[in-house]
Amino acid sequence: MNTNYTNKLIHGHLSYLLTGICFSIHNTLGRFSREKQYSDAVESALKQSKIPYKREYKIENSGNIVDFLIDDKIILEIKSKRLILKEDFYQAQRYLQISNKDLALLVNFRNRYLKPIRVIRIETDVRKKYI
Repeated sequence: MNTNYTNKLIHGHLSYLLTGICFSIHNTLGRFSREKQYSDAVESALKQSKIPYKREYKIENSGNIVDFLIDDKIILEIKSKRLILKEDFYQAQRYLQISNKDLALLVNFRNRYLKPIRVIRIETDVRKKYI
């Protein structure tokens, strides 16, 4: 039986590394820092790990800016708020649609227990049927 689930996930190995970085930062800074402090810590960890990234990346001519674009594959959205709302999911989904990426990680550092959320791009035709 193959228990290596990272082979079946979209960008499994890279998302696993990012999740580990986020857990480490959450353990270090706690849950009551500002979003910018978490972003600075993520940037520092990415540099140390030599993972290519772009911070505050502007998606083409859309006017949308993502917190991080990791290795030109994964969008990392950092939040520091009491609750993740539907609007946050819609924002991540919009970023995926515009940038034509497959995966976004939505991380809310305000939670007591960090729970990174994987957001997968929904094809536009399918999405119109269900929304």
